[in-house]
Amino acid sequence: MNDNLITAPSIDDIRSLQTRLQKWLVYTPILRCPGLEGRLAVDVEVWGKLEFLQRTGTFKARGALSVVLDLERQQLDAGVTAVSAGNHAIATAFAAQAVGTSAKVVMLASASPVRMAACRSYGAEVVLANDVHAAFDMVEEIRQKEGRYFVHPFEGPKTALGTATLGLEICDQLGQFDVLIVPIGGGGLAAGMASAVKQVNPGCTIIGVEPEGADSMHRSFACGEAQSIEKSTTIADSLGAPFARPYSFGLCRQFIDELVMISDDQMRAAMVLLFADMKFAVEPACAATTAALIGPLRERFSGKKVCLLFCGSNIDWMTYDSHLHNATHPDDMQEC
Repeated sequence: MNDNLITAPSIDDIRSLQTRLQKWLVYTPILRCPGLEGRLAVDVEVWGKLEFLQRTGTFKARGALSVVLDLERQQLDAGVTAVSAGNHAIATAFAAQAVGTSAKVVMLASASPVRMAACRSYGAEVVLANDVHAAFDMVEEIRQKEGRYFVHPFEGPKTALGTATLGLEICDQLGQFDVLIVPIGGGGLAAGMASAVKQVNPGCTIIGVEPEGADSMHRSFACGEAQSIEKSTTIADSLGAPFARPYSFGLCRQFIDELVMISDDQMRAAMVLLFADMKFAVEPACAATTAALIGPLRERFSGKKVCLLFCGSNIDWMTYDSHLHNATHPDDMQEC
């Protein structure tokens, strides 16, 4: 697909959806992060968008609602389905309940029981797959046999329109800023956010952060088209998409200025830092932007105003404690 043929959501459409979503979503706060500023090698003004305080615990409700709100009554009667390590499944269950339809979601057998319970709390039926590729096969079978609408975890104009509301929200709250750092899994979050921010603030540098063990977007940028990976091997399961897809990849390539890679060790250390300095207990994906700023980007952006997206907090205590136990001390992050 030619990137030039991919149409980004317009600001008018984003604003319209933003208004429409107010019935269900939280206008999450944005705040200054002096603790992070003090850990950088240069003088940088750091702000954080606390999207982990969103309904369902992540940004995912934006995209899921954007999709299901426009489904026809006949489709709503048939229900929806989704595939996810957890966060998108929870968001789809939440969105289905909001519009009065049913959800049947496919999750990985290794997914957190807390995330499975969250799906069921919104009335969803949960079925399990052994790996992410099998999960996508299973959700396609459900779509075909039961007629449920597949709410994709990161691909498509409606999903990008939903995540674009988050980018517009940041622009409304923060005004002009120089750098936006956002995590990348399949690219749906980064695609929507970047397309909105670049339209409002074209001079902003947008940096996508990807884990070493799930580098489909790095591979896609290098090849010039959407690529797959054989297996995700990162603790950031929320960023472990098995492939990129043409629409989200096309928007990312149009609007994202740079990609950086971070390790699991850097994410664990960032989780420790966020708890120590800001009292945030978050999942690894949420710590990815901090890991990038304190790690590979720590000597950049002198005199700049930087915004980090804190994307999600759906993690159980045992997993969180395990990551902290195995973490590098934050003061040694640049050595990771």
